Amino acid sequence: MGETDDEPAHRARLADADRVLAVNPRDLRALIAKGDALTGLGDPRGGASFYGSALRAAGDGKGLPADLLQELRRAQAAIQDQAARFQAHLADSLVRAGFDTATSSDRFALSLDLMAGRKRLYLQEPRFYLFPGLPQVQFQPRETLPWLTAVEAAAADIRAELEALLAQPDLFRPYVEPRADRPNTDAKGMASNADWSAVFLWKDGEEQPDIARRCPRTLEALADVPLCRVPGRTPSILFSRLKAGARIPPHHGLINTRLICHLPLIAPPGSRFRVGNDVREWKEGQAWAFDDTIEHEAANDSGQDRTILIFDAWKPEVTEEERALVSAMFQAIDGYGAGGAAWGV
Repeated sequence: MGETDDEPAHRARLADADRVLAVNPRDLRALIAKGDALTGLGDPRGGASFYGSALRAAGDGKGLPADLLQELRRAQAAIQDQAARFQAHLADSLVRAGFDTATSSDRFALSLDLMAGRKRLYLQEPRFYLFPGLPQVQFQPRETLPWLTAVEAAAADIRAELEALLAQPDLFRPYVEPRADRPNTDAKGMASNADWSAVFLWKDGEEQPDIARRCPRTLEALADVPLCRVPGRTPSILFSRLKAGARIPPHHGLINTRLICHLPLIAPPGSRFRVGNDVREWKEGQAWAFDDTIEHEAANDSGQDRTILIFDAWKPEVTEEERALVSAMFQAIDGYGAGGAAWGV
C-alpha cells in the first residue's frame, strides 16, 4: 500500500511524540499526539491505547489547563468511537462465522460482554466455606436438575398450603433474626425487618413439626430433591414473603456446595431477582436454582406481597463422597462448639 499525502506528517508527529515520551512517559500532550499519529497511520486500536494512557495519567484532571482538558475530552470521545467501531466489526465477523445470540453458547456470549465491558465478572464469594473447583455459574442450567419439573408440577397444591398459612400472618417472622449466643450486626438493615419474613417447614437442618404437618404436599413434592443435608445447619425449607416495595440488599451466602432453589407461588409483575449479571422476574410456577455465594439481591416493586418457596439442594457437581465429607466436617466443627454465623438461605 503506497504512502498517502498525510503519512509523512503523521510519521513526523509520531517521532516528535516518541522523543518527548522517552524523557517523560506520562507527558499528556505527547501521549495524545502519539494516539493521533497512530490513528492517522491506520492503527486506531493503537491510537486508542495511548489516548487511554493519557486519560489514566490525567486522573481527575484537577489543575490542568483548559486547552489540555479539551484535548483529553477529545481523546475520550475517540476511545468511545473506536470501541463502537471495534464492537461492530467483531459482531459482524461473528455473525458471518455463525454466531447467533439466541441459539449459540451462552458462555461465549458472556465472554463477549465481559471483554467489551458491558458486564462485570461476578465470582463465588462464600462468607464461610469455599469448595474449590466448582463452576462459576449464576443460575444453574435446568438440564442439570431433573427433579425441578416435578417441583413445578406441584405448584398449585403447594400454593394452597401456603394460603392456609398466610391466613395466619403472625406465623411469619423476620427472616433475619438476632442470635443470643453470637454478636449481632445489622445485615444492611434487614435484621428484625418484617419486610422480609418467612415461615419454616425445616430450619437449620431440623423439621419444624407444627408447620411441616400442615404442608404434606409441599414436602412430598421435594421427596426426590437432593436436599443439602448437614445436621444442625441445613436443609432449610420455607415460604419467604417480600412485602410490596421492599428490597433485599446485595449479599453473599455462606457455602458454595449447594444451590438455593425458588418456586414462585405469589409473584406479581415487578418482583425481580438479580444474581451477578442476570436479572429475572419471578413467574408463578416457574422454578430456578442459583449459587447464592455470587452477589445477589431482590426487589418487589409491585403493589402486592411476593411469596416463594425456598429450599437448598446439593450442587450436582459435588459427588456423594464429597457431600458426606462436607457434612462430616461441619458436624465436627459444631461438635467442637465453634458454630459460625447463623445458617440460612
